[in-house]
Amino acid sequence: MARTFRTRPWLFIVSALLAIATVGFPSLVVAEVKDASGLYVPDPNPGAHDQIVDLHRNGQHADAKRIETLIETPQAVWFTKGTPEDVGRSVAITIKRAKHALPVLVAYNIPGRDCANLSAGGATTTAEYVAWIDAFAAGIGSAEAIVILEPDSLGLLPSNCGAGFPFTDTQRFIELNHAVDVLAALPNARVYLDATHSAWLNVGDITSRLVQAGVSRADGFYLNASNYQFSANLVQYGTWISSCIALGPGADCPNQYWNGGPLPSLLAQLYGEWNGVALSNYGEWSDTTTVQNLNTSAINLRYANALGAASPTTHFVIDTSRNGVGPWAPPAYPDPQDWCNPPDRGAGLRPTLDTGVPLLDAYLWIKIPGESDGSCARGLGPAGTTVDPEWGLIDPAAGQWFPEMALQLARNAVSGP
Repeated sequence: MARTFRTRPWLFIVSALLAIATVGFPSLVVAEVKDASGLYVPDPNPGAHDQIVDLHRNGQHADAKRIETLIETPQAVWFTKGTPEDVGRSVAITIKRAKHALPVLVAYNIPGRDCANLSAGGATTTAEYVAWIDAFAAGIGSAEAIVILEPDSLGLLPSNCGAGFPFTDTQRFIELNHAVDVLAALPNARVYLDATHSAWLNVGDITSRLVQAGVSRADGFYLNASNYQFSANLVQYGTWISSCIALGPGADCPNQYWNGGPLPSLLAQLYGEWNGVALSNYGEWSDTTTVQNLNTSAINLRYANALGAASPTTHFVIDTSRNGVGPWAPPAYPDPQDWCNPPDRGAGLRPTLDTGVPLLDAYLWIKIPGESDGSCARGLGPAGTTVDPEWGLIDPAAGQWFPEMALQLARNAVSGP
């Protein structure tokens, strides 16, 4: 992948504003941005500009630089609404702006999106969605792109949304299969389906959903979109899903909720006495740890025995935008919403196409770090009017810039990979 150099026009604007509004403070350094990964760095959320100016004005120059680094990291461009003409035009503009860099495009307009919760919206009918995704694909054309297809679309099927939800699983699978087919037909696009994350659906459940959604015709699946699970755990989880797909329909696939722990004795294995434990999300999994609920050796042995000479071949990507310190363990709330603007998190591994893991195509920043997950109320009252006790304020609406959270993500960021 060719390296791409770009000058960020907004840096000139912010520098000029600082020169006027913050006399005596150093201005932002204006320089070309070197994207060594080959991935596209889109223009940031305007709220980030305002935060950088405020931080410099208050003498917090190191923190301003941290936010600059956060937004100058390759990350996805989200498409969430509009007519077919609107989205086709917007995608085409993004492709043009990316030039020789590889853009990551998120299609997020499935009917019944997010079970009509904090990120509600989307097309209203299958026909409307088909027209929208066709235009999305036309906007890409022959260009290179990574497409993240409909976050939460398989984790939150309509049947998971409660009685009376006005969409069906059958419709959802028709919509996703159509999207896979039209995007996979493009010569240089790579399309990935939703596979939740290591603390959500068990391996067998998400594998079944992926197969029904057409994963065999896609480039693979993605994990951890907008979430916080450890990268090490996600690599294991993704490998198990790929192995479960390889085992075929009806396979009894070991999973993270009942097969964890160290290897049983050889005699116990001989007699099929596998007394597994549920794995914990609050630590990194491995085959060598002595912590029972973080040890994955028994699961990996069971897959090795089941696969025999076969090999998993379905690839995946991982969202590392906010998982640098792992998931949040919330205090007791009526509804902790541990996925919703948790405090004290950090940005994770920088995006790269060079992962060193055969099935793992990329670490990506799918979720925009610094943008709110929604007005989290922790079950204490209605969203949008209830103070989030973790932040002491009413959280910004989904997609809006959240300066306090952005600063924590930037301060706690990890380097790498």
